[in-house]
Amino acid sequence: METEHNIPLTSAELATLWSTYLLDSMSICMFTHFIEKVNDKEIKPILEKADRLSHSHIKIIEKIFYNEGIPIPKGFNKEDVNPNAPRLFQDSFFLNYIKHMTKGGLSTYGAILPNMVRKDIREFFSSSLVSTTELYNEATSLLLSKGIEIRPPYIPYPKDIDFVKSQSFLAGWFGEQRPLTGHEIMNLYANVQTNKIGEAISLGFAQVAKSKEVRAYMQRGKEIAKKHTDVFANYLRQYDLPVPMTWDHEVTELTESPFSDKLMMFQISILSANGIGNYGFSIGTSQRKDLTTNYARLTAEVGLFAEDGMNIMIDNGWIERPPHASDRGSLIKHKKN
Repeated sequence: METEHNIPLTSAELATLWSTYLLDSMSICMFTHFIEKVNDKEIKPILEKADRLSHSHIKIIEKIFYNEGIPIPKGFNKEDVNPNAPRLFQDSFFLNYIKHMTKGGLSTYGAILPNMVRKDIREFFSSSLVSTTELYNEATSLLLSKGIEIRPPYIPYPKDIDFVKSQSFLAGWFGEQRPLTGHEIMNLYANVQTNKIGEAISLGFAQVAKSKEVRAYMQRGKEIAKKHTDVFANYLRQYDLPVPMTWDHEVTELTESPFSDKLMMFQISILSANGIGNYGFSIGTSQRKDLTTNYARLTAEVGLFAEDGMNIMIDNGWIERPPHASDRGSLIKHKKN
């Protein structure tokens, strides 16, 4: 009988470990700049904890890959960050960045874990989920204590039990529109927040990117994020609900880049992927047809934006090829020759 440690990695385990390695190596570069520039003594320990977590993930994955005879991805390293560059973002942005990235991590680990089978891999991602939850809670608590955390809108408590009595509950384009449900408000509010932080990151990257093509791409990302923010914010304003603040003021006037163009393009690709996932979740938990139609339309726009970003990275040789299935057709063709 085959023992646990001799069981090879499944496609799901290999792919998620590989992508986690790339993401954590990028995060280490981001945190290197943040830790070097942060002034707030309460924010710095959270950044240092996030940095330690990413380093621990890297070490664990490297050990697993070494034992399995798998090449270690190049990922990102000291070549991709300049700690001596002036700060690109203000301290409060660092804290909001941690919260935003941990939210993405919680969604990712929650989706990954049910597909893991091997014991050591399950333990790794279970531990990652716990530590990311702790980091999210610490960042949120500090945001609250500083008075800069933005809560989702409040709505009245239900006074009695009621049932939907008409298909108009699903309508949204014509006739009388019903008020937004709590889930719909939550999704709109969260998507405004993620687009606003994406807008700020794109703005900062557009200022410092070395390549003209990358600068133009970042500017395009900023405009898309702003447009999507306006779409979601208009729904909230329609029902006199508050709209989250912008983080544009957290971007300095720096033009010397602390990061490589390769790293910045990868960071934006992660934000795009998270945005598509958020929109998909929003479609599944929204009942009004106008909302689901808008989410689908905006998802397509982000998808095209992400594809163009991939093309830029491919043209520049910035994308490592992920683990993939065997090309049996090519093997057979090569054998015949």
